[in-house]
Amino acid sequence: MIENRDRVLCRDVDLTAQALAAAPVAADPVAIVGGARYHGGLAPALSAVARLPERELVPNVIATVAERRRRMPDLYDSIHATGPGHLGEGGRGILAIVNKDRLRRILSRMLDESEFLSPHGVRALSRHHADHPFVFSTKGTEYRVDYLPAESDSGMFGGNSNWRGPVWMPVNTLLIRAMLQYYLYYGDTFKIECPTGSGVQMNLFEVAREIANRLISIFLRDEQGRRPVYGGTEKFQSDPHWRDCLLFYEYFHGDNGAGLGASHQTGWTGGVGRMIELFGQLEAQSFLADGKAGAFLRSVQAASTPSSPSND
Repeated sequence: MIENRDRVLCRDVDLTAQALAAAPVAADPVAIVGGARYHGGLAPALSAVARLPERELVPNVIATVAERRRRMPDLYDSIHATGPGHLGEGGRGILAIVNKDRLRRILSRMLDESEFLSPHGVRALSRHHADHPFVFSTKGTEYRVDYLPAESDSGMFGGNSNWRGPVWMPVNTLLIRAMLQYYLYYGDTFKIECPTGSGVQMNLFEVAREIANRLISIFLRDEQGRRPVYGGTEKFQSDPHWRDCLLFYEYFHGDNGAGLGASHQTGWTGGVGRMIELFGQLEAQSFLADGKAGAFLRSVQAASTPSSPSND
């Protein structure tokens, strides 16, 4: 199984290196998809972090990275430095497309509530395009990318699967995982304002938890006793027979968190339960000390420990 993972990672590293070589380095790492501020521009923030014993399990990956760096020395100018002299917390190395400065620029946009960060997670498209749509004209035809927080306004891509504004759980899950990966490398040496402009500084574990809490809030009752997931559907908001029966929608309104698309998308939206479990059990410093394996072990131990009987 480890050998198979080694081959898959090796292929991914090779393809990533080829893509980096072919693409110019954008001045603004988020605005790289044709000029529209799309969450695909956040993808370079995804990373891999490992200690030396873990790196020894994937020798082909290490060899591929070394070979690519030898053949393409200009990669040093854009990817994250790693190896001797560049190890992070606990002697961990890192394999990441973006370096520290570019990561900070990406996150300043991602954590901006006027752009990607909504009250209920990270949007698929920046809210900037609500007032500033991206317009492309060719051969007398105009094409537009507008911020659409709910359903699509056209039949393109099937109509209802809208990636131009709503919150999608799988992409948010990848971003949370990436923040935790970077935290294992940087620890408390990397902090960023979250939300952007708030004056509140957070480490990347805290950023991951903040995004998770916003996603979780989709399903929780607010101060008026209403769950954002059900939006204006009064039957599900107030009927005692329905109000506690949660549905796991395909994606969510980019401004108010209302559920949209398919209503039984448990396969990925059900992952919110794992977020509740993870951040309910995991502390930043113990995660930093023990890494992912230690966090997983604690989760298994907690699940297997019987609850104490109540005195009530």
